[in-house]
Amino acid sequence: MTGQQRVRAVLEHRLVQRTIIAIIVINSVTIGMETSSYLMERAGGLLHAIDRIALAVFATEIAARLYAYRRAFFADPWNWFDTVIVAIALVPASGPASVLRALRILRALRLVSAVPSMRRVVGTLLAAVPGMASIIGLLALMIYIASVIATILFGEVVPERFDALPRSLFTLFQIMTGDEWGTIAKEVMDHRPWAWIFFIVYILMSTFVALNLFIAVVVNAMHENEPSPAEAQTQAELQAVKQELAAVNAKLDHLLTRDLPAYDAGTAAKPLSEAPPANGHA
Repeated sequence: MTGQQRVRAVLEHRLVQRTIIAIIVINSVTIGMETSSYLMERAGGLLHAIDRIALAVFATEIAARLYAYRRAFFADPWNWFDTVIVAIALVPASGPASVLRALRILRALRLVSAVPSMRRVVGTLLAAVPGMASIIGLLALMIYIASVIATILFGEVVPERFDALPRSLFTLFQIMTGDEWGTIAKEVMDHRPWAWIFFIVYILMSTFVALNLFIAVVVNAMHENEPSPAEAQTQAELQAVKQELAAVNAKLDHLLTRDLPAYDAGTAAKPLSEAPPANGHA
């Protein structure tokens, strides 16, 4: 087994992967604790030490993966993601770059690349982006049309909410999120009693319909990206075969590298005519 194979086996070992996940979680907690002046006064040195140790572990892991996988390292987008996160933490957080101190918490996002189930969720969301973009476009069109109508109908009676198109857009977006929509509707209904029809139709269309469409797109993407039972079984079998091959490789390595009797190439290469007779006489 070559050095690259050994390093790769170590990196892919379940215990090592779980250790990395534990370090990510601990480091994320300590970064949050550093925002407390009370904790920094009493345990600031310890928190900084944990942070530096975690950063050293992450940098070493990236270097080991680069050594183990070589060119294949750059073919995986998650490796790029981890490298950028660790590189941000390595930049000195002083002067103009002091804002990068706040970005250290991005190390918590390494959980996404370290946990397979989280990677699948992110992959599902990315796969759902085209469908979500269509829904967002439809929702934006609905809000724009409703804003134009609201500006014309309610701009004079409730100018602080609907006197211009930008303000109407903001107000209807606020209503869509459920923020004080009842208060806004009552303000308008004091002058336009029939306005409840507009608000109910708008809320039904913008909130319930659009939200359900978003959920439907994400669920459909998850269903399409979820491996079938046969694929999952095949992956498990491949992993088992991989482990067995690694064990066989290690045994062969041991057999080939252990001490063997010295081999006399000179006597072994003698022709039969020069070999001594069986009775010992020339």
